[in-house]
Amino acid sequence: MGFAIMSMTDGAAARVKAIVENSGPDAKGIRVGIKKGGCAGMEYTIDLVTEPNAKDDLIERDGAKVWVEPSAALYLLGTEMGFETTTLRSGFTFTNPNQTSACGCGESVELKPADLAALAAQRQAEPAHS
Repeated sequence: MGFAIMSMTDGAAARVKAIVENSGPDAKGIRVGIKKGGCAGMEYTIDLVTEPNAKDDLIERDGAKVWVEPSAALYLLGTEMGFETTTLRSGFTFTNPNQTSACGCGESVELKPADLAALAAQRQAEPAHS
């Protein structure tokens, strides 16, 4: 069995469900991707999904659905998506092992593709779960 590209915290799943519930009957979930931009080089993108793309990877938690664009998969491998509310902002957060740096405001990041050989070796070294 393969492994999920991303995971979601309880808070992220709850926020995704709230977005879908407040976006009308056609809303199915959200799509996460990356694009070039910002002072650090890349930015995360989040869009409402009304028609899922068959090529996207689907992540589900507690009824929340998040699709990951294929072009972003190698950059998001192992990422945990969260949601936080602070006194200054509220929004999705990404704890990404492929992030090498970020700009001062945190809106853009520098990402490297995941090392698939290292991930495969790590999975083989892990003890089997019963």
